[in-house]
Amino acid sequence: MQIAKDKVVYIDYTLTNDAGEVLDSSQGVEPLAYLHGADNIVPGLERELDGCKAGDSLKVSVEPADGYGEFNAELTQVVPSSMFEGVEQIEVGMQFQAETPDGVQVIRIAEVEGDNITIDGNHPLAGQQLNFDVTVTEVREASAEELEHGHVHGAGGHHH
Repeated sequence: MQIAKDKVVYIDYTLTNDAGEVLDSSQGVEPLAYLHGADNIVPGLERELDGCKAGDSLKVSVEPADGYGEFNAELTQVVPSSMFEGVEQIEVGMQFQAETPDGVQVIRIAEVEGDNITIDGNHPLAGQQLNFDVTVTEVREASAEELEHGHVHGAGGHHH
């Protein structure tokens, strides 16, 4: 069966940056399961997997615009540490949820300089070239419930 819209796809993958550093991998765990065409994975990788079948392996390089987007400097700002009332120690890399006019957004602590805290609303991989080494392990029909919910249920997918 070929990968197409509304098919459930299982992939083994390793994601590296341009320096060859491993950013994420399914090695040693279950394959990643996703619903093809439901925006469950980055668009550039999904597009390249279209038409593949179980057993196919490929290397895919995804530009930032087709990955997690370009880095947007407008999503960073310096705020006073008093905005983190109740947090004993603020450290680079910590993540918080913030209420914005567009809804809840995850922000990351990018820099701590005294009482000045630089927060960043960009995805941590925004602006980066993504290099995937992928093997398709399985392709199957999606259940009616998976189609309705827009994601895979069960092993490797979402658990309700």
